[in-house]
Amino acid sequence: MLIVQDVDLTPNPHALKFILNERILKRETRSFESKEEAESDPLAKGIFEIEGVESVFYMDKFITIVKNPDVGWEKIQMPFLLFIQKFDKNLIPEEKVTEELPEEVDKKLKKINSILDKRVRPALAGDGGGLEILGLEGNNLLIRYQGACDNCPSAIHGTLVAIENLLNRELNEDINVVLG
Repeated sequence: MLIVQDVDLTPNPHALKFILNERILKRETRSFESKEEAESDPLAKGIFEIEGVESVFYMDKFITIVKNPDVGWEKIQMPFLLFIQKFDKNLIPEEKVTEELPEEVDKKLKKINSILDKRVRPALAGDGGGLEILGLEGNNLLIRYQGACDNCPSAIHGTLVAIENLLNRELNEDINVVLG
């Protein structure tokens, strides 16, 4: 049975990070911006049934919910806790298979992902968020923030520049990090 062990505040005033007692995903992350987007994911779909939920992000042992600014957490927390206790984690779809990329792009993305996995994603996860790479077009790296980081002012400005500077230092290339 899934149990929420703790609730963490995030830098985003409209997001809470719910820490679970057991792992729900091994490697990947899942991010949903709407009920329609979550249609094929029973966990996210069920969370969107709660009034006021605007986005759902989950990975490893936590779920981050971003709420509508006009809805108080008191309308979301208890229904979420009841839902998660009854939810069967075996209903979560299998992890996705990644598509094949041209070798040169694949090598570069592997290096970028390695840097992000070691230096950026753990910090974002600590704040209830994540980072997805949408693509690499020349030197433009398209990313999307997930969870609490999505629409968070500090992630959109300061963190974006910090990621770009880190990648430029570590890879010695002119990589432009762009929100997709």
